[in-house]
Amino acid sequence: MSAQRLATALIFVMLLGLGCTKPEQKAAQPDTPQGGAVEQILKRGVLRVGFSTFVPWAMQDKKGEFIGFEIDVARRLAKDMGVNVQFEPTQWSGIIPALLSGKFDIIIGGMGIQPQRGLKVNFSIPYEYSGMSIVADKAKAGGYKTLADFNRPDVILALRQGTTAVEAAKKHMPKAQLRLFDQEAQTIQEVLNGRAHAVVASDPFPAFQALKYPERLTLPLAEPFTKEPIAFAVAKGDPDFLNFLDGWIRMVSDEGWLAERHHYWFRTNAWKDQVE
Repeated sequence: MSAQRLATALIFVMLLGLGCTKPEQKAAQPDTPQGGAVEQILKRGVLRVGFSTFVPWAMQDKKGEFIGFEIDVARRLAKDMGVNVQFEPTQWSGIIPALLSGKFDIIIGGMGIQPQRGLKVNFSIPYEYSGMSIVADKAKAGGYKTLADFNRPDVILALRQGTTAVEAAKKHMPKAQLRLFDQEAQTIQEVLNGRAHAVVASDPFPAFQALKYPERLTLPLAEPFTKEPIAFAVAKGDPDFLNFLDGWIRMVSDEGWLAERHHYWFRTNAWKDQVE
């Protein structure tokens, strides 16, 4: 083969190769981001927040408006994003499936970080900490002072289903009977009606109930018996949204805003006239 024919053959092979690989190279190019949560929220102009009512995390005032620590957090987050906020009250037992179905963008609802939950959602860094406490019927459990006192087969505990209180009760009081309800108000009513010895719930709900019914209820333990990190929950597969949320939490923590709002809702009664 002459040098000219060899050169022509080589050029033909190179062009053929480029023609074969060009579609693959084009397919390998990353697409322009279209479905990131932050982009969708900004385009929509609304941050959709899933939550469930827990006093004083989130509750309704006399006018039917939502107020509470989590509500303040959600409003501030939306404001800093430059969008409006849309609240989506959801039963706690179904709040993660609702997030994964796309009903809302984020759970801001006192959700504790747990490995089982982490298999389904991604958590931000903690923005608060909670703990489990007990409020008990004075008539039925007035002399109970330790977890061991409640860890008996004849003791009935009322709890809100789907919450970490259930796991805490199973771990620390495995011998007790557990009765599960959809709302915290139902758990307290169970005790007030004499059908349960105590309610296990996240602090400060038990303390507020003891203050509300001082003649009927008591706090047997001086301090919460667990410590639980509370975080935002979002759908998996969106590291940009998670990174934004982590940075936002650090910012409002460092400026003292989170601590100020937590003190107002958890350590004062200044808001009580709005709901009673």
